[in-house]
Amino acid sequence: MPTILRNIAAVIAGLVLGSLANMAIVMLGPVLVPPPAGVDMTTAEGLQLAMPLLQAKHFIARFLAHALGTLIGALAAYWIAGSRKALFAWVIGALFLCGGIAASAMIPAPTWFKAADLLFAYLPMAWLATWIGARTQRGDAP
Repeated sequence: MPTILRNIAAVIAGLVLGSLANMAIVMLGPVLVPPPAGVDMTTAEGLQLAMPLLQAKHFIARFLAHALGTLIGALAAYWIAGSRKALFAWVIGALFLCGGIAASAMIPAPTWFKAADLLFAYLPMAWLATWIGARTQRGDAP
């Protein structure tokens, strides 16, 4: 397959796989850590009303969804790309960061969570994907 097609496929696959992982974890979150009784977190209004009742544990799944979604997407992009593999992992990290910035502007959350999410869930995971990718491609699996 020509390099340019592999690079395009890397970005598409990274976005799709990362988004699927993100959504799977977001859907699983309330099962693992149920919201407070009587809270409807399926609507923006319900989420706004629930915010004072939520504890740090209620944000763990959301953070993991963003971090692991980015890691999976960036790692897929690294492995699929035909050239400049690290660049494509970073592109996925940057695109997910843009999505995180947009989400933090639209979805209510405490400032501490928004800061931690934007600082630690996106670009560090892209870096980690390049680190893992480089080692697995050399055969030095961590």
